[in-house]
Amino acid sequence: MDAVTGGFSYSGAAIARQLLTHGRRVRTLTGHPGRAPAGSELDVRPLMFADAELLRASLAGVDTLYNTYWVRFPHGATTFDVAVENSRRLFAAATAAGVRRIVHISITHPDMDSPYAYFRGKAAVEQLLAETGLPHAIVRPAILFGADGVLINNVAWMLRHMPVVAVGGNGTYRVRGIHVDDLARLCVELGAGDTDTVVDAVGPQSVTFRELIDCVRTAVSSRALVLPVPGWVMPPLTAALGFVLRDTLLTADEYRAMADGLADSSAPSTGRIVFTDWVAEHGAQFGRHYANEIARHFA
Repeated sequence: MDAVTGGFSYSGAAIARQLLTHGRRVRTLTGHPGRAPAGSELDVRPLMFADAELLRASLAGVDTLYNTYWVRFPHGATTFDVAVENSRRLFAAATAAGVRRIVHISITHPDMDSPYAYFRGKAAVEQLLAETGLPHAIVRPAILFGADGVLINNVAWMLRHMPVVAVGGNGTYRVRGIHVDDLARLCVELGAGDTDTVVDAVGPQSVTFRELIDCVRTAVSSRALVLPVPGWVMPPLTAALGFVLRDTLLTADEYRAMADGLADSSAPSTGRIVFTDWVAEHGAQFGRHYANEIARHFA
């Protein structure tokens, strides 16, 4: 029996599917147990960080825990500090339950001294995992694409529905994404191991952000004008658009971290699917409907 946090979410669902194809029994610990589809093959348990005993019981009998839990941005009472504490509780429960191994999804370039709270929080969680003494693998993607991912879909949505789409600065900062199925395959491979491992989860292609926008623009046959704007304009601009959409489109830290090169990596490729090939093949499907991040995770 393996367990996946967020088995009905994005990366968690991909990992669960990959495990099932390998003949594994899969349990999910989820904050949204009502999202389980009829006939689901997953054993569904609530992810309740405040109840240590229930959390331990939900992990009893689990061989490998695949942890995708995190928050993209603070919302209401949920902050990065809360997410770090929740992660500590999850790892403590896994230790108490006798889990053999943890495969943990982190981020490229985590840093306790980062100017960005997201990256500091991710570094803190990695340290907590190491302190458990449990055998573990830390998987560090920059961005994900594929399936029903939010990022590329919403870029496409803007290109379909807006006459002008802004790009901060010169757009030459690079992005090295990995397809969510490649990430899932890598995680399951690492789950079978027994040594401590840290690996960047990156695809075979690094593109500039402007190239990413232009690639999606071509794929959806958009006529939108792609307009470079000063970098300082992007945070208030995306905040205003997020207000209209009742969502968080792109946080100031997300933009600045990307502009600082933190969405790129020089590590060897661990993915197989080429981003531009995938966009060209599936572009007609993108951006038909806006994907609301707050509705997905906090509703």
